[in-house]
Amino acid sequence: MGKIFKYGKDVDTDQIIASQYLLYPTIEEMKTHTFESLDGDFIKEVQPGDFIVADENFGCGSSREQAPAVLKACGIKAVLAKSFARIFYRNSINLGVPVIVCSDVYDHVERGDEMELNMEEGYVSVNGEKYACTRVPSYMKNILDQGGLLASLEG
Repeated sequence: MGKIFKYGKDVDTDQIIASQYLLYPTIEEMKTHTFESLDGDFIKEVQPGDFIVADENFGCGSSREQAPAVLKACGIKAVLAKSFARIFYRNSINLGVPVIVCSDVYDHVERGDEMELNMEEGYVSVNGEKYACTRVPSYMKNILDQGGLLASLEG
């Protein structure tokens, strides 16, 4: 179980981690500014195992891989959205951040709700209801469990 942080449509990578923080030498230093312009309370409230739930086109904008990297460093268990920007989706898998297409959950949850994700069977449970999501195939779950595509290749 993890707490939900809910965001709307078209959350871009600059809202996830603003470009001025890309100069910081480590992801650990960058992560303290995650969602700074969108949600000033995020970094104070996020806990390992929490979730991002978003509307359409999450991760649009530049192709910076630091966006999923700071989410991972913050302990985000998965990002669920109605749709994702293609490059953000790919960068997330490469870095080991589960990104799950889940069309129905956004309209039925609020920030702070507790949610449980079953990637293998393809559903989330929240507020006593189950919502179907894209099932994560076993080979992709294996990649994610190893920390992402890059880590699985280093193996």
